[in-house]
Amino acid sequence: MLNYKRYRRNPVVDYPEREWPNKEIQKAPVWCSVDLRDGNQALIDPMVVDEKIEFFQFLVNMGFKEIEIGFPAASQIEYDFLRQLIERQLIPDDVCVQVLTQCREELIERTFEAIEGCKQAVVHIYNSTSTLQRDVVFHMDREQIVDIAVKGTNMVKERAAKFPGKIILEYSPESFTGTELDFALEICTAVQETWGATKENPIIINLPSTVEMNTPNVYADQIEWMNKHFKNRESIILSIHPHNDRGTGVASAELAMLAGADRVEGTLFGNGERTGNVDILNIAYNMFSQGIDPELKIEKINDIIEIYERCTKMPIHPRHPYAGKLVFTAFSGSHQDAINKGVAAMKERQNPYWEVPYLPIDPADIGREYEPIVRINSQSGKGGVAFIMDTYFGFKLPKGMHKEFANIIQALSEKQGEVSPEQIMEKFRENYLDRKEPIHFRKLRVDDLSGETTSEFDTSVEVVYTDHGVEKKFAAKGNGPIDAVQRGLQEALNIRIKVLDYEEHALQSGSNSQAAAYIHLLDTEEGTVTYGVGVSSNITRASVRAIFSAINRLGLGDR
Repeated sequence: MLNYKRYRRNPVVDYPEREWPNKEIQKAPVWCSVDLRDGNQALIDPMVVDEKIEFFQFLVNMGFKEIEIGFPAASQIEYDFLRQLIERQLIPDDVCVQVLTQCREELIERTFEAIEGCKQAVVHIYNSTSTLQRDVVFHMDREQIVDIAVKGTNMVKERAAKFPGKIILEYSPESFTGTELDFALEICTAVQETWGATKENPIIINLPSTVEMNTPNVYADQIEWMNKHFKNRESIILSIHPHNDRGTGVASAELAMLAGADRVEGTLFGNGERTGNVDILNIAYNMFSQGIDPELKIEKINDIIEIYERCTKMPIHPRHPYAGKLVFTAFSGSHQDAINKGVAAMKERQNPYWEVPYLPIDPADIGREYEPIVRINSQSGKGGVAFIMDTYFGFKLPKGMHKEFANIIQALSEKQGEVSPEQIMEKFRENYLDRKEPIHFRKLRVDDLSGETTSEFDTSVEVVYTDHGVEKKFAAKGNGPIDAVQRGLQEALNIRIKVLDYEEHALQSGSNSQAAAYIHLLDTEEGTVTYGVGVSSNITRASVRAIFSAINRLGLGDR
């Protein structure tokens, strides 16, 4: 039996005055990428200096203005990386690098050596504050934990006063989500006052969900409580750093933004310790889907994927939001049909807003392709097959034909699994366009009889065809070419047929355009029906080919 009784519920916040549920996200936060620190330290094969430089430059090009580059006091490769960024002048003036260090004097000293020559930097100090870590890791009481943070702040303050560039202090009470709120406020306020934070020289107070311990609404309550109880709130940039242990990192971040967070630390695609950091791209694309400028250059998601996978050696899951290979793909028949109709309705109505069922954004807006949206397998339906024929090949199948052709593709998919668009087109040719035996249309002559008052018909035709390889011909009259050919075939083949429906459309525009014609034909003796399809640069010839296609599909040439 699952031993669930080993675990206790984490406490929630008694905070009935919460206001965040009634708010909406209005703008992008300050983004801080921690890919090169939190993300990199979680890799099986961490990035080397050249890879880190490439990744840093890519983050800059994406629009990140704050980038945590590592723990230079604890790692020689991160120290060397930072020195290269500074000495090679790779840090733009409007970008602020962030360096992490514990509240230990030798580490802080080494950190300031690492940032020498930097125009501006965020020095990020932290210490663990949770009840559990105070008890089992540090064996310290609250006062001792506060003393660590205050001493660390003073060490940074002393060195910042001598530093020629701008130093911004960031403080994180690590394991904030497991810390009593009154104590979290106490230690953050002590750091804030020690630093001497003002509106003009604010401090970053970062409240990390170091380990997700509860539902996202609880994190939002914690953030709002802190936001409401801070002294001199205008002197604080309230930052969050959610992890994803419960799989709700994005939700925690979004609710925390409603609760007052100004800044979000995270990584591309959620890389990081255990189940990862919050996925900045996921939040940014969520904003984009709501008509909010995410203030990051995320239009070309395939470029982001390429450099991420190459530098981190980590693959993107095929179901990853926005980035996965399958997220803009519909296998379900009902989904395919709805997508097809939604796209058509947008075009017909010239709707300026994207409104397509099952697709929250236009894949093309982020550099994805339309082609993979609908894919065909045994779960697909008639709408999906029709969508493929229209989108890929320009054949707008009559509605009545959707099921007939989908049944052909269904049989193939049940044998082999997913069916590619090329295979669908091959089956379309085999079953319709190339159904030229045993009755094969060869030549057509059409004469207009409308000026002859003695005739009850307005059109005459002469048709040359082969019957099981033997050339034959017939002449017939009717009201239009299709009616005349139908009458002639009935006489020549001794059959009884009726055209139930006829549709046509251009396959392409221009002087070399071709037309497609669809004939829905009934064998009146057997009561069977089918469609035939013909293609030609001449619409009349295309229609005749469609009739012959249907004749062969019904097996009428073998009677």
